[in-house]
Amino acid sequence: MKHFYVWKFRRFKRWLLIAILAFASALFLWISDNGAFSKDKPVAITKGSSDEPNIGLTFNISWGDERIHDILEQLEKNQTQATFFVSGEWAERHPTILEKISEGNHELGMLGYRYKSYIDQEIEQVRSDLISAKEVFEKLGYEDMELLRPPNGHFDEEILKLAEEMNFQVVHWNINPNDWKNPGTQVIVDKVMKETKNGDIILLHASDSVKQTSEALETILPGLKNKGFQFVPISEIITQAHAKSKIVD
Repeated sequence: MKHFYVWKFRRFKRWLLIAILAFASALFLWISDNGAFSKDKPVAITKGSSDEPNIGLTFNISWGDERIHDILEQLEKNQTQATFFVSGEWAERHPTILEKISEGNHELGMLGYRYKSYIDQEIEQVRSDLISAKEVFEKLGYEDMELLRPPNGHFDEEILKLAEEMNFQVVHWNINPNDWKNPGTQVIVDKVMKETKNGDIILLHASDSVKQTSEALETILPGLKNKGFQFVPISEIITQAHAKSKIVD
């Protein structure tokens, strides 16, 4: 009988140890996921807090001056705030439109100077491109440009390190209807309406290549608001207490 109790006690200790280890592992993962541990590696923001109904609407623009006006009109009509990532080269050519974007209470971010993939360049070329872009925006009166979206969304850890060194926060996305391909207004609408969740960052474009984006916004903007989402600038998503950040492969 004594051996039975010893065996039973040992089995109890074994299961207790397993339970404690499982709990500790779950706690570690939860804390890590919620950003309580600092990360040594630089990161790109891809999504905000899933606990908040805030979402970020972003537009890339690197060439053209026609489509942007209809898009700004839709944003104003629906009282929606967005973040525009523009190339320095485009800003240089269209300072009046850039001012119009800013006056519409929209946030500004950079696409570098020339819209050319950073992955295809040496790191010092990327540095030079970022310096050129920063100088352009400073000359135009925009001195606090801290948000960076690398051209084509292409980056690696080396580029992330450079961005951090130059005090930029790299911003990616997690909802992309590929509106630049002009797949059809309803295709764009369906992709955004069906997949958008709390904290998501939506990628759209405002260059002249997009022909269906403005029309899609007529449905998307009021539609997402009716679902309870709130459009906020990317900087607000980043600074939220539970904002999530991670490196994108």
